[in-house]
Amino acid sequence: MNGQTMMLPIRVRTMTAKNVKINVPYITGGTTSAAQEAMNKAIAAATQELMKEQGYPSKDIQEMDGTFEIKTNERGVLSLSLLNYAFAGGAHGNTLQKSLTFDADTGRSYTLGQLFKSGSNYIARLDAIIEAQIKARQLPLLVDYPGITPDQDFYVADKSLVIYFPLYEIVPYAWGFPYFPISVFEIQDIIDESGPLGVLMY
Repeated sequence: MNGQTMMLPIRVRTMTAKNVKINVPYITGGTTSAAQEAMNKAIAAATQELMKEQGYPSKDIQEMDGTFEIKTNERGVLSLSLLNYAFAGGAHGNTLQKSLTFDADTGRSYTLGQLFKSGSNYIARLDAIIEAQIKARQLPLLVDYPGITPDQDFYVADKSLVIYFPLYEIVPYAWGFPYFPISVFEIQDIIDESGPLGVLMY
């Protein structure tokens, strides 16, 4: 990861079927063809996984809409969220979200645990910050806060690590996805400086 300011050109591929429209980000340049291929494969696999989790293909699906949001696209870091909304009757549909964070130079994707120095006890540190945010924001938890895992959902945006949980998992549906932004400067002593958070910190 070279830290240079590099914006990847990202195009959109749209998959359509009956009642289904999925917009998929597709990287077309700005890095090596091998890195592009690795990132595009990971994005395609995550898109398919979301569709499968929503029950696709199924005649019960009345509507499915796939969108994405680019969270960071600079300095050799690409972080994005894929969202999939499906409606199969009932009071409301369901939205799933999967985020991917890449080293754009190599195409490597990162899990949460890979953002930190080994042995740094990052889980306890992040849990304490999240629990303080839950208290400060007075979030109405459905269950006791379960804590995060090494493959917890996250994305990177605006010099922050943003950790989130699925709909329904810890707060009522009406509250949407609970997001917990954590400034990289609050956790800089445990960040792996060669990873995405390290690059964005400086």
